[in-house]
Amino acid sequence: MHTSEAPRLYARDPLLHSLVPGLTGLAYAKRVRVPWEYDKDLPVVLLTGRHGMGRTAVLAALERHYTGRLPLAHLDTAASGLVVELLEELVCALAPDLGRRFPLLLPGLVAVAGGHRDNEPERSRAAARVARLLVACALEPGSRAEVAQTWSSRVRARLEEASGRTETEGPPGAARPHHDPHAVHYAVLAEYFERYTRARSAAPLRQWYEERYAESARNAQAPEGQDGLVRLAEWFHRGGDYRRAAEQTLVHAFLEDIEAARSKWQRLNRDPRPLVLLDNTHSAAGERLIDLILEYRARPEASHHDPLVVVATRLGDAPPAATDAVRCELPDLVGPFSWRRTGHAPSAGLLVVPLTPLSRDDILLMLDSASVPLHPYLASALHTVTGGHPLACALLCEAVLTRADAVAAGARDAGPLGPRDLLDLTTEDGDPVSRVILERLLPAQHQRQRLVPLSLARDSTAAQALAAHLRLDGPEQLPANAAADYLESEQWQHETPQDRPLAADPLLHTLLVHEARRTSQGSESRRGWQEIHGFLRRHHTTRGEDSEADALRHTLAAGDARTVVAALSEEYHSEQDRPSALRWLDCLRYAATAPAPPSADWADVRAATAAGAHDDRYQDIDEIDRCINRLLHGLWYLSDAHAEPEADLCDDIGAELAFLSLRHQTWRAVLSQAARTWPAAAREKRPLPLPEL
Repeated sequence: MHTSEAPRLYARDPLLHSLVPGLTGLAYAKRVRVPWEYDKDLPVVLLTGRHGMGRTAVLAALERHYTGRLPLAHLDTAASGLVVELLEELVCALAPDLGRRFPLLLPGLVAVAGGHRDNEPERSRAAARVARLLVACALEPGSRAEVAQTWSSRVRARLEEASGRTETEGPPGAARPHHDPHAVHYAVLAEYFERYTRARSAAPLRQWYEERYAESARNAQAPEGQDGLVRLAEWFHRGGDYRRAAEQTLVHAFLEDIEAARSKWQRLNRDPRPLVLLDNTHSAAGERLIDLILEYRARPEASHHDPLVVVATRLGDAPPAATDAVRCELPDLVGPFSWRRTGHAPSAGLLVVPLTPLSRDDILLMLDSASVPLHPYLASALHTVTGGHPLACALLCEAVLTRADAVAAGARDAGPLGPRDLLDLTTEDGDPVSRVILERLLPAQHQRQRLVPLSLARDSTAAQALAAHLRLDGPEQLPANAAADYLESEQWQHETPQDRPLAADPLLHTLLVHEARRTSQGSESRRGWQEIHGFLRRHHTTRGEDSEADALRHTLAAGDARTVVAALSEEYHSEQDRPSALRWLDCLRYAATAPAPPSADWADVRAATAAGAHDDRYQDIDEIDRCINRLLHGLWYLSDAHAEPEADLCDDIGAELAFLSLRHQTWRAVLSQAARTWPAAAREKRPLPLPEL
């Protein structure tokens, strides 16, 4: 078994071993301190990338290596809907390892979380939230349930006591009668300050909040004794802009507590800084939290800087509004790189690091532990198929190693593993690895099931026609458009061009087409491979001459190479002008990108046909048609992402084109140029270039 609880991360060393240690002051893999690269003003590090690029894996690795060595919190911001909930999580995670227990933030959180209407469910939820904070900050012993019950009883007793007084009784602000809408907040704050805060320190804390809401209280003619904490809670529960202002106050309190928690001696001793890992900050709450931290650090009047190290992840690219952010590639983080704020906008405090694909050398290392020798081209084929996508590479490499173990053990059903077998491998549990990858990259099952057949369509128009033909269900009037919208929302593409397939990403498109092939329901089914390509061929035939290449491509995808050869041969013999030679080559190379039919319906003899091994099957056609047939099958074979670009086969492509060039009166120069350039492009897995007139 090749999995482990702490899998190695590849091509992420600049981030793990350079940037984060320089921010925290603590080495990643060694228990030693390292010099701080950033003395005061710290950037918020934002890791960006698509699904499966390893954003979450990087945070998990940082958590494994730094837990217990510095104050650390790891949050999935998509699991919370409010910034205040994220702050509560941060307090509970950081408080045990910080020298102070968030004396400024805690009363604000208690004021916001402790307020409730006079019903039991809300009372219980409020008490549970406050109890969690009190236990995390070591202000109360015992379990959360016990503390919650005790807290609820004490607050209820204060409310009952207050309800028996007249409005003029008692000290100002201590409690209020039951008809006062802020009675619960006063009772909660009175309980908190009297029990958990010394009288000498309570006044500065209240004053800090009072200064932020003094103007608001005067404008609203608030009653005497209604302090800033009550106004904070009131604004929060109003929602909208008021809530955002309240969240801003709470984030400021959080960062000031973090700064105050570090003593002079800790700074002089260069103790490691606290580390916060925020996953999925493209969520509403996560994005607001990052914005508020950046706004706090960008204040022009700021004379002190908080020491909090923030490493966050975001699906897709950086926020569009982050125009002043510093963008840095992973290799740039090694050596003399040093971040500095370059502007006054909040986004100037953002350091954006896109997570890049893996290299072929990384894949070689991932396959290095195979128990049997592997095909020499396997790593290159895997890299071509995946484009270096980390998740796809990891799962395919794991499947390769599992298959290698089975071969080494002499399993009967485990034959030699070649590049063309990659997408047909299974996981250790027996699931098709291509399906497992696709489920991770496209989480929504309904949209994924739509995209599998629609990925076979040439463009949005064909996809829409196919959706109607397949009677794809759903509330949307245009299922293909809904599928395209889903891909855009999942950050696979910024927009879907009308003249391109719905899934523009090469890896995603390859997986979707393979899944359509794997799950084909036979020739009699409306959703069978042959039926879908037959419908798409007829669709493009009705769209006129401009769609001839598309019709031929779907004809070839259905396995009917003879019809395609006949059409190409007819045009070769009938056209004479040089521009038509370019159209012919373009049609040939595009038709040859057709996906191969399912193996259950078709035997793959493309490489052998291209080499001339089956010429005896084509005695009924002339020499030029046999040449076009070999050329088409060779290009069709090499167009597969996982096909090995065998030197002899690539050279044969040039030889066939050279043969055709000598037998055409006006196409000789164009075909000769293609004969020289196409073999090299095929060997290097580059797009086949069209000659210049």
